[in-house]
Amino acid sequence: MRPTTLDPTKTGQEAETLELGLRSKIIGQEDAIHQVVEMYQTYLSGMSSPGRPIANLMFLGPTGSGKTRLVEAMAECLLQDPRAVIKIDCAEFQHSHEIAKLIGSPPGYLGHRETKPVLTQEALDQHHTPTVKMSLMLFDEIEKASDTLWNLMLGILDKATLTLGDNSKVDFSRAMIFMTSNIGAREMNALIKPRLGFAGPLENRRETSDITEPLNNEMARSGIEAACRQFTPEFINRIDKMVVFKPLGSTDLNRILEIELNSVRQRVFNVDASRRFVFTVTASGKQFLLNEGTNVEYGARYLKRAIERLVVQPLSKLMASGQILNGDWIQIDYAPQAATLTFSRQDEGLALREMAGLVDPAGVSRAAFAAA
Repeated sequence: MRPTTLDPTKTGQEAETLELGLRSKIIGQEDAIHQVVEMYQTYLSGMSSPGRPIANLMFLGPTGSGKTRLVEAMAECLLQDPRAVIKIDCAEFQHSHEIAKLIGSPPGYLGHRETKPVLTQEALDQHHTPTVKMSLMLFDEIEKASDTLWNLMLGILDKATLTLGDNSKVDFSRAMIFMTSNIGAREMNALIKPRLGFAGPLENRRETSDITEPLNNEMARSGIEAACRQFTPEFINRIDKMVVFKPLGSTDLNRILEIELNSVRQRVFNVDASRRFVFTVTASGKQFLLNEGTNVEYGARYLKRAIERLVVQPLSKLMASGQILNGDWIQIDYAPQAATLTFSRQDEGLALREMAGLVDPAGVSRAAFAAA
């Protein structure tokens, strides 16, 4: 038999489906998506390390770059619900005594029987489905927690086990552990900001996506070094991979704008069936939203706030005042004289199928259009 060369870069169908789903929801973070899919593929193959969580991943990077959103997108793709994540807001655990909320009070302490711990086996497994028996655990803004929580996590990250206050055990071997942190974001932002007036304006650098590969590597190194300074070696040594999220460029924000506009359209189609309408945004209108919603330090969240302020709130007023009716086609355009967006009715009385033809149906619920 002749030797056959194998291709270890290929993935299975389930992992490929997850990757495609994540790439449709998460923009500009290819490395993070790759790392998540690799860990998931290892789990599907039964090759995950025994007695450990499926993966321990720390996401670093500036705010608004998609760290938490990636975990939610994974829950949406695998568990059909973006909220199917056991999320711990680490800002609530800045003092050592607050750990009792997670594991319960030990015997002999006040509230032992009354305090129900958050991290029970039942809570960990609550989002399991008949086909996906895994949990997604998120420690959000891990740097804000006290070192007591970090020490508590050592056993989870290393042995996939947590002992509660009543001495019962919680098994994390079917959980993917995610930690997010903004550590190093200040240093990363400083690397792409103009220095002493010799570099071009920051806005120009963003528009031309002037973030080179060496600069990306430098920012990644800066973020990882900041994390290593913050956490103990014992903690860092239990993390499988630290992934640094890149600041979003203009091309990324353009794609995110389309996703967010489709999200608003989804809201419209989720309201009472007698009040559904469709809206489109012209090229100049989209450019205005990008201009108003681009900020290097705040990322995609700044763009989302601009859409809420400039699109969602005006549409809400038009609906409440009866100016938008069921079946209307509303066009949003930019008026340079007034430096604002304008809203005009292009057509009325459209059937659902006609409205579907005006927008990207992939961005709006298929169930909404199925009734057309």
